[in-house]
Amino acid sequence: MSAPVALLLLAAAFAVTVAASVVLARELDRIGERLGFSEALLGMVTALGADAPEIASAVAAVVAGHQDTGVGVVVGSNVFNLAALLGVSALIAGPVRIHRHGLLLNGGVAVVVAIIGALVAIDVVPGSAGLILALVVLAPYVVVSALHERARSRLPVALREAVAEEQRDARRDEFSAPATTQDALAVVPALAAVVGGAYGMVAAAQSLGDRFDVSDLVLGALVLAALTSIPNLIAAVRLARHGRGAACVSEALNSNNANILVGLCVPALVLGFGSASGVETFAALWMVGMTIVAVGFGFGGGLTRREGAAIVALYVAFAVVVATTG
Repeated sequence: MSAPVALLLLAAAFAVTVAASVVLARELDRIGERLGFSEALLGMVTALGADAPEIASAVAAVVAGHQDTGVGVVVGSNVFNLAALLGVSALIAGPVRIHRHGLLLNGGVAVVVAIIGALVAIDVVPGSAGLILALVVLAPYVVVSALHERARSRLPVALREAVAEEQRDARRDEFSAPATTQDALAVVPALAAVVGGAYGMVAAAQSLGDRFDVSDLVLGALVLAALTSIPNLIAAVRLARHGRGAACVSEALNSNNANILVGLCVPALVLGFGSASGVETFAALWMVGMTIVAVGFGFGGGLTRREGAAIVALYVAFAVVVATTG
């Protein structure tokens, strides 16, 4: 397709995908409210809806035969999420306060899942093993987060405090009305719009990349990753401005966990990934290292503007290396 047509398709598909993901997040939250989900689990469900553009774009790229683009979307989105959802939020809103116990739980899970994702991305671990390992880590985390107050009383003290902090600061804001039949019916078309929009974005980006000789990895890790992460960025800045640091951190880390589980491990299981290039290996390892650094910064009592700037600087370095060597 011509460059003007590709640009129009990219813009239209982006608008459809973002709008549909907002609707999907709202409807999933309302359904979870109706089903009696805990606050933390509702936050995860809502984050998953907002994360749908990233996951759908990664899967669409891999299915279309552009493995490097798909891997790039997941790895690039995770690095971008850390920079934008944590770094930019700290720069705009000031200190992002984080509870220590909650960070230990969320951060520990995120680091382990990031390592699993990196091993899958560079084809050290097959998709089947990666999926199993990710589920082994994430399933207990989700189950514990789903517990209500009475059930949490039987947990060890540190874990109980971590989950309680997560429940108090979970991402719950505008999506509080109980679900109706219309909400349940709206999920399918919203999801279809996200998937359709993601396919349109990938097709347009690939066309532009071919025309201007931009590699698949650069398209995925820098262009599509940033575009599809915008809904989460907007939500995270809002949470940080309202002093809900734990929810902001959960937004970033849970988004990254979902990207790796659904956007990376599942396609690797079904379609398989080939050998990774040097820059793909760099990107995957940078994702792990940046996750560790971001979580480590949080243990100082929160993320200040200085630490937020450092996280953003790490992303800029990542982008420069990928753009110049990818």
